[in-house]
Amino acid sequence: MPSIQKKITKDNLFYALSLISAVSVLFICLGIFFSLLWESRAALKEFGFFRFIFTADWNYGESVFGAARPLLGSILTSVIAVGIAAPMGIGIAVFLTELCPSFLRGFFSTAVELLAAVPSIIYGMWGLFVFAPFLEKTVQKAAATSLGELPLIGSVFQVHYAGGIGLFTAGLTLSIMVLPFITGVAREALACVPKELKEAGYGLSAERWEVVRDVSLPYVRRSINGGVVIAAGRALGETMAIAYIIGNMNISLTSVFDPYVTVTSVLVNEFNEASGLQMSSLFLLALLLFVLNFSTLALAKLYILREK
Repeated sequence: MPSIQKKITKDNLFYALSLISAVSVLFICLGIFFSLLWESRAALKEFGFFRFIFTADWNYGESVFGAARPLLGSILTSVIAVGIAAPMGIGIAVFLTELCPSFLRGFFSTAVELLAAVPSIIYGMWGLFVFAPFLEKTVQKAAATSLGELPLIGSVFQVHYAGGIGLFTAGLTLSIMVLPFITGVAREALACVPKELKEAGYGLSAERWEVVRDVSLPYVRRSINGGVVIAAGRALGETMAIAYIIGNMNISLTSVFDPYVTVTSVLVNEFNEASGLQMSSLFLLALLLFVLNFSTLALAKLYILREK
């Protein structure tokens, strides 16, 4: 009898500790939200929520601050990053689970995982001193030469900034940073596809690529979509790498190669020297990024629940 009572006590203690841990996460998120909201009250009073979002100017002299360009920069760099990394990551996952020889699988898997272990500032330095000059000499000049004569497309690909630093370079570097997240989730999901399903496909005379396309990938679609959303959230919140290679110029965007800004680059570059209304505007920027990340994950969760 005492042993049974002891087990019940341990179970109750385990339940209480688990509940406290879960609830603490909720309180931490609420604490972050309300602290950002409190610190941004001066900017909300001065500009208003919607005016701040749709204002493009960021002028210290006139004390006018707006989030339109930083928000647009964050969204565009994330779209570029996920648009490049998603097909690559899924392709790598398919190769590792379906095509790679067993003696090489561990090597390639470790190489992909090591990408996630590299500090973001290293990516930023590499992008600044290696990637950006390479893109300037190859992609940008080639695009300007081949598309410069076209009245519509040429205006999008024209080169405005020497050195290769800009929006496209930031997005491309981000794609390498988020690649391990997409690859890891897709690989684990594909490894869980039941063998019976694949064998049924082969039994119907389907080739390997047809089994992957029509059986494996549809079966793990929700898991892969979740990995893509995680990667998008990672890209939205990246700071140091973007600050190195985005250009940090709050100007009108006329080309994918233009220098630009993101919410995180504005925060990291101005927070130490800001005060007054500028500081409050930075807190409001951080609040908008927090809400954007939360909304992205929430919408993805709703999408996955609807797919079940």
